[in-house]
Amino acid sequence: MMIMTRYALLLLLAFASLQLLCFAADDDVVFYDSFEESFDGRWIVSDKDDYKGVWKHSKSEGHDDYGLLVSEMAKKYAIVKELDEAVNLKDGTTVLQFETRLQGGLECGGAYLKYLRPQDAGWKPTEFDNESPYSIMFGPDKCGATNKLHFILKHKNPKSGEYIEHHLKYPPSVPSDKLTHVYTAILKPDNEVSILIDGEEKKKASFLSAEDFEPPLIPSKTIPDPNDKKPEDWDERAKIPDPDAVKPEDWDEDAPMEIEDEEAVKPESWLDDEPEEIDDPEATKPEDWDDEEDGEWEAPKIENPKCEIAPGCGEWKRPMKRNPAYKGKWSPPLIDNPSYKGIWKPQEIPNPNYFELEKPDFDPIAAIGIEIWTMQDGILFDNILIAKNDKVAESYRETTWKPKFEVEKEKQKAEDEAADSARLAGFQRKVFDVLYKVADIPFLSKYKHQILDLIEHAETQPNLTIGVLVSIVVIILTIFFKLIFGGKKQPRVEKKPEVAKTSNGEGSSGEKAEEAEKEEAAAAPRRRRRDN
Repeated sequence: MMIMTRYALLLLLAFASLQLLCFAADDDVVFYDSFEESFDGRWIVSDKDDYKGVWKHSKSEGHDDYGLLVSEMAKKYAIVKELDEAVNLKDGTTVLQFETRLQGGLECGGAYLKYLRPQDAGWKPTEFDNESPYSIMFGPDKCGATNKLHFILKHKNPKSGEYIEHHLKYPPSVPSDKLTHVYTAILKPDNEVSILIDGEEKKKASFLSAEDFEPPLIPSKTIPDPNDKKPEDWDERAKIPDPDAVKPEDWDEDAPMEIEDEEAVKPESWLDDEPEEIDDPEATKPEDWDDEEDGEWEAPKIENPKCEIAPGCGEWKRPMKRNPAYKGKWSPPLIDNPSYKGIWKPQEIPNPNYFELEKPDFDPIAAIGIEIWTMQDGILFDNILIAKNDKVAESYRETTWKPKFEVEKEKQKAEDEAADSARLAGFQRKVFDVLYKVADIPFLSKYKHQILDLIEHAETQPNLTIGVLVSIVVIILTIFFKLIFGGKKQPRVEKKPEVAKTSNGEGSSGEKAEEAEKEEAAAAPRRRRRDN
């Protein structure tokens, strides 16, 4: 019932999101591919020899939703989709969004997209490779210590004409699970970029800030003079050996670091004549051993068992100890260098490539490419979107990504709970096995049936395992304390006050007998009645 309710809510959410999507202006969606239809004829696979990875049109695991699949491990992949019209990134807001699902995990590889410049920049779709010029690279990358969501802008320096990669500093890390995730980059007209994972903003940066991109888009005003050279007499040594220092006369540079300990004495039971290793008495010469070809057979060595119980075997030698007279090689102490001028640096000159910038000079996007080298298969790309409105991107997330993610998350939760339950069941089985052994301990025989009842009760109700453990520990501790403190004590007999004498100075014989009976009754320990 709960599952049906959950699916109903997801359908309702999808319907509501679809309604929201219908109101989005078509002009705001520049490009969208859901991969419900095969990519053949629409996307172009690179013909370059290095890219042997096979792309497949495949369903996402557990869904009827299709995507573009990386199908083989340890391969290079390259595929590109030309846009009907180039996207101008300088006008208004631009949203880059796509989904990936790492169905086999991601130990080493990328799952990023390259937003390519027009082909007049010098590339062809059939020759698409890692050298093809892009404007923006965006997406997950993980290998070894690297775990980040790339955002790289290639920006042209108007002075030098050179394109330089500007990397987002401190990018967010990539989710490590096998669920579908959606990655969004929102380029805003105020020079800001927002990076979202699953609709949640993880990073905000300014294109013009030196704190957010490395190297910064706006270069420094000055640079070190490449023609400046350090003067020959420039002394960078802050400290120098004292030229007036003299080695002390008693300084012995030849004294060894360690010497024999003359006070050491050989242990009395040291076995001088016993070797540390002996031939293995149980070893036998192999039947197929040929002395002529294999040489004379020798038994393998084992540690001498006599040496294990003795302080040592073989020739005894005094141990070494640190030499108190050791000082090592003498060197003069260091003093401040009177000629020290500091660490030399070339002088700064005006940067010939410096320029000022009010807005990034983005190159247009003419194609979308995926060019990766990955050690894993099962990477699925889906719902690639370029839009001019972040609300449109949000509606696509709600419609295409969120319903899938919720289903996957619930499935993952159920699998995790089942795994935890299996681990707990295995632990409880081991606990019960130990408890059955505890019940067989002789000094617990009197309580064996009680312990077995507790164990059997816990096996039918595993959540009582801890309580059963506590109960059995209490039983054992009770017996333990009885054994230590519960021995029979000799009853203490208090002396009775003397009986009043009769007139003749003695009590009657009847009174004495009665007194004796009372004392005997008081002295005898009471026994607990035991029912048969």
